[in-house]
Amino acid sequence: MTEFESHDPPTLKSEHKKPAGKPGLFNGSTRHGLLGDLSLRHPWDIPLFAVGVLITCLLLVAWVGAVVFIIYMAATGKWSSIQPAFEGESADGGLSNPYSPISIGIQLFVAFMLIPWVLWIARALMYAQLRASGVRMSPTQFPEGYRMVAEAAEQFGMRRVPDAYVLSGNGMINAFAAGHGYRRFVCVYSDLFEVGGKVRDPEALRFVIAHEVGHHAAGHTSYFRLLFSNFMMRIPILGKALSRAQEYTADNYGYAHVPEGAPGTMALLSGGKYLNAHVNVHELADRAATEKGLWIHLVNLSVTHPVITWRAHALRDRSKPGRMWLRPKNRIFESYLPAGSTFSGKYPTPEEALALLDRARAEGHVIGEEQFGRFPFGQSYPEPQQMRPLQVRQPSAEAANPLVSRKPGAH
Repeated sequence: MTEFESHDPPTLKSEHKKPAGKPGLFNGSTRHGLLGDLSLRHPWDIPLFAVGVLITCLLLVAWVGAVVFIIYMAATGKWSSIQPAFEGESADGGLSNPYSPISIGIQLFVAFMLIPWVLWIARALMYAQLRASGVRMSPTQFPEGYRMVAEAAEQFGMRRVPDAYVLSGNGMINAFAAGHGYRRFVCVYSDLFEVGGKVRDPEALRFVIAHEVGHHAAGHTSYFRLLFSNFMMRIPILGKALSRAQEYTADNYGYAHVPEGAPGTMALLSGGKYLNAHVNVHELADRAATEKGLWIHLVNLSVTHPVITWRAHALRDRSKPGRMWLRPKNRIFESYLPAGSTFSGKYPTPEEALALLDRARAEGHVIGEEQFGRFPFGQSYPEPQQMRPLQVRQPSAEAANPLVSRKPGAH
């Protein structure tokens, strides 16, 4: 399929209206309860979270076991056998040494008890910071943005519309979702929010907002979910994998709400708010298959969000879930340049590179417009709806063999 909108988005269960009800401890943020709409979850989302719950429960059992052990030792009078160590009579093992096993054990014991409270306070402070410093979307302030939030919340079956804020981005393109208590909120940085204007790419902003509301609808911002996944998030590979699975789930919500915003979002996140019109998202997505090797996979394992090429590929090919561990293998178009994973001998010489530039233009794969970005003022450009054809135009000839092999040097 050569178009991001070729596959019809799934019908959300939330489109069948249910009473909203009040947010509660166990009914979740949506009308679908704790698990949300399972049809939109990435396959690794719940299994990895289940591993996090298991790890937390094992640590809790160990913590309870330590408490029971101490109580038992004190009740049976056997505590005197280890009393010297607590009184500091041991040169290197008493409480006088903060790095002794006993001291570290006590510190961990106290820290485990404080984690739920620290998490609660951190979420409260984050929400308070937005309430004190952010610009709140409302029916009278940034109503277009607030409408996007409300429409996504309605489609996803949210019990309440999340609070929404715009925060000065200082050049950063970002948005996030979080919560405190039963309250849910989203924050969009100003450099991203401005893309939603009619002269820019409103569908991309709509997709981003739906993505963030999707985190709420999937329960990713629940206090208890964060509490039970807290330890796992600190485990190499597994913690980052859970985060990537959640991002793929949120992308599924965004695509279900506004599939036409998917390519614009990938162009925005990869090229920025001015160069986004000139990012060929097909070329970006094809590189998920052609860029291969150990180092690419190590980069993917080390990040909390899917690498942008894999993410673009997942939003284009809706027949499979987004890749978590191994790169996708199918591409659509041939590339004028070899992949970065090929041997250097296949890279073009300066003369060959100039010839490739002339060939690409002669074959009609280069647009007539200068590709140095578009700015909101100062020049006259085509209407915004003409941006999407630029982003999803055919970058080159279709690939004769769409599957990319694992053979070194092949692309």
